[in-house]
Amino acid sequence: MEELLIIIVVLALFFDFTNGFHDTANAIATSVSTKALPPKVAVIWAAILNFLGAFVSLKVAATVAKGVVATQFVTLEVVLAGIVGAIIWNLFTWRIGMPTSSSHALIGGVAGAAIAGFGMEAIKWQGLQQKVIIPSLVAPFLGLLIALLIMLFISRLTRGKNEEKTESIFRRLQVASASFVAFTHGTNDAQKTMGIIALALIAANPGREFDVPIWVIFSSALFMALGTYVGGWRIIKTLGERIVDLKPKQGFAAETATASILWTTAHFGFPVSTTHTISSSIVGSGIARKPSKINWKIVRSILIAWLFTLPCAALVGASMKYITDLPAGDFVVFALAVALSASIIFTRHWKRESFVQVLARLLPIDRSSRRSLKV
Repeated sequence: MEELLIIIVVLALFFDFTNGFHDTANAIATSVSTKALPPKVAVIWAAILNFLGAFVSLKVAATVAKGVVATQFVTLEVVLAGIVGAIIWNLFTWRIGMPTSSSHALIGGVAGAAIAGFGMEAIKWQGLQQKVIIPSLVAPFLGLLIALLIMLFISRLTRGKNEEKTESIFRRLQVASASFVAFTHGTNDAQKTMGIIALALIAANPGREFDVPIWVIFSSALFMALGTYVGGWRIIKTLGERIVDLKPKQGFAAETATASILWTTAHFGFPVSTTHTISSSIVGSGIARKPSKINWKIVRSILIAWLFTLPCAALVGASMKYITDLPAGDFVVFALAVALSASIIFTRHWKRESFVQVLARLLPIDRSSRRSLKV
């Protein structure tokens, strides 16, 4: 029992690390692409603010720990299988440079593992719908709308003004808006790891009340920050350059819209996708400038990956749960997680052709869009 709990904590923190480098782009892609911040400075600053943001609230952690799977069906094996499902999907999509939701991956993985272990009654369907699915659907559309409105206001405000001067002003303003995104990303995303570790602690100690010890908060914040520092440059390129050629005014509009939504949803305990909120906000700011400039093929591919994340992570989580039922299954799952993670990260020939071809077989992406996924 104790050894399995330690394994789960280690894997949860590794997931937190992958979440950090998978989602670095959320905070800094727009600022780097518009040259508002040098890449190294942006990454360090984002890591610091991710760390600080993690200490603000625990409402999202409570949702992850108590709002998806009924407590009586929470076992260490379910938590283990769910985390592994999330890690594998995160690394898969990171390798091909596709911005997907770490939040959806984690929730999907745990939900799939719980269903595999105990059936549909293990899921709190009302909580899943009201606190996860509906907010996750609404947030990207709000991001698009708010960024569009901010961009239209900025365009009216700067009409007739010297373009070079206004671009310079908004490039400086982007430092503040990008900082706000990084801070709220820490508030939103680091809590998911806190929630999953709290879930494991409950499973290891039946009858334990939900709480998040300070060591869980600190370690989750630290590993998120370390992952952010490592950086997900493949995804930064997709968000910062391939959706639309961003200008400082657009970057400011997208970042402001994203940070405002993340701050609000964290207050209500909704674990929304930072990735899809910033992606849709970038699209909204691009529409306000010129819709024809947007790479709609990339947008479509991101949308498809978004729709696939919950069920795919759930399938991996369910598969891992079945393996835990075998003799020494827990340690087999841990070994598989280590082997697959190392293979995805370090095996060079998986960098482009193999994973893009697999994705192309899974998703209806045409050839030109498939080529644009190669980072």
